[in-house]
Amino acid sequence: MLRFAQSLMLLWLCAAGSGCALWRPEVPSNPFFVSADNQEAVWERTVTVVHHYFDISRENKLDGVIETQPKVGASLLEPWHHDSVGLGNRLESSLQSIRRRGFVNVTPTNGGYLVGLEVYKELEDQPGITPQTPGGGTFQQNLPLRRDLNLISGQAPPSGWIVLGRDERLEREMLIKMQREFAR
Repeated sequence: MLRFAQSLMLLWLCAAGSGCALWRPEVPSNPFFVSADNQEAVWERTVTVVHHYFDISRENKLDGVIETQPKVGASLLEPWHHDSVGLGNRLESSLQSIRRRGFVNVTPTNGGYLVGLEVYKELEDQPGITPQTPGGGTFQQNLPLRRDLNLISGQAPPSGWIVLGRDERLEREMLIKMQREFAR
């Protein structure tokens, strides 16, 4: 029994020491090379993988560009959406407004195509508290009549979204899926 426990401990140490390399597939470089001579097949397989994660807003085969619609990050209660990779990203998307946008470039090269992928993560920029009181928008009785009808001067409209940078975990997952798709 002691020898079995020691063997099990040794096996566990070997697995822990090697990291996750035992069960994680190798991540291709970004951009990665696809050896193919059929542009239509490369394009369609790329669109299939991108469409698994995002809705496509624009695709141009001549320029080799695919742009996606911004997608609000999947929360903990939405396991069927694949854009939030990992528990940390799902928790973050559950607690605040996060969205992601993707850009794919398919470039012809000698003997094949280079497929590059960029996914950007953005945080919603909420407006702050408006410094005006409700009485600031009314006409005062004791002041002379002014022709300026734009009395309310509050905070400017929100700028929209703050770019947090690239979402490398989602890029890695999409690249692995693309690599599997092209290996078929």
